[in-house]
Amino acid sequence: MGKKKIAFYCGSLTKGGAERVFVNLAEYFYGEGYDVCMITQYKKEDEYTVNPAIERVLSDLTEEETGRSRLCNFFRRFFKLRRTLKVVKPDIVLTCTAKSNFMTMAASTFLKTKVVVSIVADPKMEYDTKVLRLIAKTYFRFADGIVFQTREARAFFPAYIQKKSVILSNALNPQFLRERYTGERKQEIVAVGRLDDNKNHEMLIHAFAKMADKFPDYRLTIFGDGECRGKLEALIIKEGLSERAFLPGVTSDVAGSIERAALFVLTSKTEGMPNTLLEAMALGLPVISTDCPCGGPRELIRQGENGLLVPVGDADALARAMERVLSNPVKAEAMGRSAQKIQEQLRPEVTNRSWKDYFEKVLTGKGRYGV
Repeated sequence: MGKKKIAFYCGSLTKGGAERVFVNLAEYFYGEGYDVCMITQYKKEDEYTVNPAIERVLSDLTEEETGRSRLCNFFRRFFKLRRTLKVVKPDIVLTCTAKSNFMTMAASTFLKTKVVVSIVADPKMEYDTKVLRLIAKTYFRFADGIVFQTREARAFFPAYIQKKSVILSNALNPQFLRERYTGERKQEIVAVGRLDDNKNHEMLIHAFAKMADKFPDYRLTIFGDGECRGKLEALIIKEGLSERAFLPGVTSDVAGSIERAALFVLTSKTEGMPNTLLEAMALGLPVISTDCPCGGPRELIRQGENGLLVPVGDADALARAMERVLSNPVKAEAMGRSAQKIQEQLRPEVTNRSWKDYFEKVLTGKGRYGV
């Protein structure tokens, strides 16, 4: 028998959590001897790099193929993806996001390709209408496999879908598998993430403003970029934090940029299993996160032991939690040491093997029973 072929399908490889997971998995399966193909609708400038040996196929419409009608273009994209799957002939394809999950399942109908759909965000948000929820809860029963990141996300679906699903963790980026920094920490609070509404960095700036006078030597640094930059810059000025709160943009070395910080904070309104929180914990930072749906932070943090959880949108609670950490260096150090233990369970050789085992079960028809 020849090599098994695995395809990964998503919108693009632009830098984001789900895209990074796909790239890492593609690299892993290629290294394990599988034939790997990366199918994307688009190719953008700011993308993750992929091993040149991994086939890259674009399924978007060319200018000549694009018509004036949105409905016609939808069907043209559908049939182009189906033609792509016929040409690539993957044994299994992994996809994510609501649109891609539906499209891939439909396009693979009556083909030999097995489809694994992944739910990486809060399903209540992804499938936010009665029609979408009905389709998802009915249609996904015909998927060959379903991957969730959290128990809360899986509980959104009926038992017959849960039965054929599995919860799989994302592997840690190897750059975060390092010895914990034990020297004197910077008087700095850090956050990492796209500057958009969901990441809710406004909450962090408001909270920092509430406790900044008590910790006059501390600064706030938020790494990332996005459409809310202007609004956040204006808020920093309004709160009188121009000399203490900074938006330096995207950093190419996240681990090096944050590992000496005193505290990491995540303020998202929703998350699946947030990579930035995983990475900060792996570095051994004291962490605070919103207890956001669909439950990823809650599954990672044991309150007061390896981090702190605060309600979504509650800047007062966040300010109190930040004060609690910064005013007790001994407790903060203990929380950081405990947080770093996450390295052992999320090492690439552990988590990637779980993905491989599940894919093999799907390929042999056993995936419907989970793992």
